[in-house]
Amino acid sequence: MKNTYGFILILILFLSLASWQNYIPSDETYYSLSELKKLYSSGDKSKWPKPLLDETVVNFQELGVLPKPEFPKDNPFSETKRELGKVLFFDPRLSSSGQIACASCHDPELGWGDGKRVSNGHDRVPGIRNSKPIINVAFSKIFFWDGRAATLEEQAKFPIEDTREMNSHMDIAVTNIKKIKGYEQLFEEAFGDKKIDQDRILKAIATFERTIFSRKSRFDRFIEGDSTKLTNKEILGLHLFRTKARCINCHNSALFSDDQFHNVGMTYYGRKYEDLGRYNVTKKAEDIGKFKTPSLREVTKTGPYMHNGLFPEIRGVLNMYNIGMPNQKRKPEQKDDPLFPVNSPLLHRLDLNEEELQALEAFMGSISSVIYREPAPEEFPK
Repeated sequence: MKNTYGFILILILFLSLASWQNYIPSDETYYSLSELKKLYSSGDKSKWPKPLLDETVVNFQELGVLPKPEFPKDNPFSETKRELGKVLFFDPRLSSSGQIACASCHDPELGWGDGKRVSNGHDRVPGIRNSKPIINVAFSKIFFWDGRAATLEEQAKFPIEDTREMNSHMDIAVTNIKKIKGYEQLFEEAFGDKKIDQDRILKAIATFERTIFSRKSRFDRFIEGDSTKLTNKEILGLHLFRTKARCINCHNSALFSDDQFHNVGMTYYGRKYEDLGRYNVTKKAEDIGKFKTPSLREVTKTGPYMHNGLFPEIRGVLNMYNIGMPNQKRKPEQKDDPLFPVNSPLLHRLDLNEEELQALEAFMGSISSVIYREPAPEEFPK
């Protein structure tokens, strides 16, 4: 009997060690809330408790304050170009119907999204994915949920030509803008002459979008040294975010996103809402069901959530991650299916209690700021 108990004990120990083989343990030191407050608001990240990171995490960057946005060398910033881009962003005449603008799905009054599960485009046809808010896109390196655009300039072209969105073509959109004499002066002020073409339209829109970024949040001011900016609950949430809750594995850097792609179990393979994600772009089996990690800045104001917008509240998302997210099981007929989706190894059951879930949700609120609501042009060029 003793040998049996000994064997069971060794087996439990082995399984426990195996389940942690992909982890880099966080600092096991116990910290009181007062200690966490002092460390995180010290202004020195080297004093922060060690994060709980998986060995598979690449290009990890610690949380921080957003820098100033950078503009590409081939599309430098100018105030006149930004103003032109703003007018184009709000102008529905880029669409075939003359009724849909970029701002239709990226409304400054709605956190630069549209507050819908999926947007309605041309002829009120519903889209397939949730409209990603454009706030802070200046800090991304790849765009859309599936990463099909490598630059912000390239990104601006897709909605214009998508049949479910603006249902036009860049050649037609350029022709329509050329017909509007009032645009000639705006293009001349932005680019030096009155020439209107696709390249300039896309560069102007991208320039405007790069200026839509978050103001400093309470979290930012807290880690810069103002220890009064976060409550005890929010400080606990910050610590959980970096450790037990494992959020930081994907939501890291000042953007709160690793700008990479992961399958978190929301592929709905072979069912309603099926979306193969990144695979649609790369055609690589390993990309089935992968979607870009969204930034969590302004997250409390940019719902609904996930690529399909199926979660109206952030707490619902936290609850799903707490149980490890859905893990679709193969049916017998799917045994040898090379495209059957495989969840990210970063997903694990978290077993957070109610107090911890509330703290994590409270912290999410601290990384949201007062969003600047860019007013639409009072009139458009004629």
